[in-house]
Amino acid sequence: MNAALHPAPRARPTPGFTLVELVVVIIVGALIAAVLSVFVRPALESWLAVRVRADLTDQAATALRAMQRDVRAAVPNSIRTPSAQCFELVPTRAGGRFRREADTVNDAGCAGAGCSMPLDVSTSSTGFDVLTALATPPAAGDWVVVDNQNPGDVYSGSNRAGVTGVTTPAATLGVHRLGIAPTQFPSGYDGARFVVVPAAQQAVFYVCSGADGTLDAQGRGKGVLARLSGYGFNGAYPASCPAIAGAAVLATQVRSCRFIYDPNQGATQQSGFVSMQLELARDGEVVSLLLGTHVVNVP
Repeated sequence: MNAALHPAPRARPTPGFTLVELVVVIIVGALIAAVLSVFVRPALESWLAVRVRADLTDQAATALRAMQRDVRAAVPNSIRTPSAQCFELVPTRAGGRFRREADTVNDAGCAGAGCSMPLDVSTSSTGFDVLTALATPPAAGDWVVVDNQNPGDVYSGSNRAGVTGVTTPAATLGVHRLGIAPTQFPSGYDGARFVVVPAAQQAVFYVCSGADGTLDAQGRGKGVLARLSGYGFNGAYPASCPAIAGAAVLATQVRSCRFIYDPNQGATQQSGFVSMQLELARDGEVVSLLLGTHVVNVP
């Protein structure tokens, strides 16, 4: 056949990018990345900061609520503040009314445990009848506190007695009968109320340790908030905050804290006030919460 009549097929061009197209794509991609870095990065950083602040707020609020529960349930007039960095109190678990006088009606012809058992402050007592039902009756080893108009009494032990046992008297005599170590309670209190201090707690110290108001290299608070318990009762007023070895940690990354107690030493002295401020910091973000709670100082 004549080659002139049938020319050879032309080669197809290979698909791809020209250098100009590649340069355009790189420039457009760079512009998009620059726009994203300007608008998206601040939004992402803001979201991360909000999350950090939310975590710190939750931690601080949980710690403050735990302290508030103890303050509200503390033995009246038991709060002591040796420093703005700590405070001490005696927590309670239950409370009720005790029998003040003998049951002259049901005691007729009774003998021994069948008689009523009032709490007589004129002499040493080994037990008394409880007239109100206790949701959580005390156990042997717990403490009962009667009256506490003088702040130091519960710590020195003059109005505190150890529980030796709990029994149930006749229904006409009371709901519970508490056996206590021989104790003569102070006179002058006619409220007929008592509170129960759990043996595992006794006195409790809340201590803010290591919080000096500064941050470490990572932007975190240097201190911790701890709850120290089970160390007994110290009759002397504390001169400083104790060490927190073995204490339960309530909050970390504490930048600063401040506790102020006003016992309301006025005409009534019935209601004090505790102000608790806690400041936490992490990654340069700082959260400060302030919580105040009233203290019932009526025995």
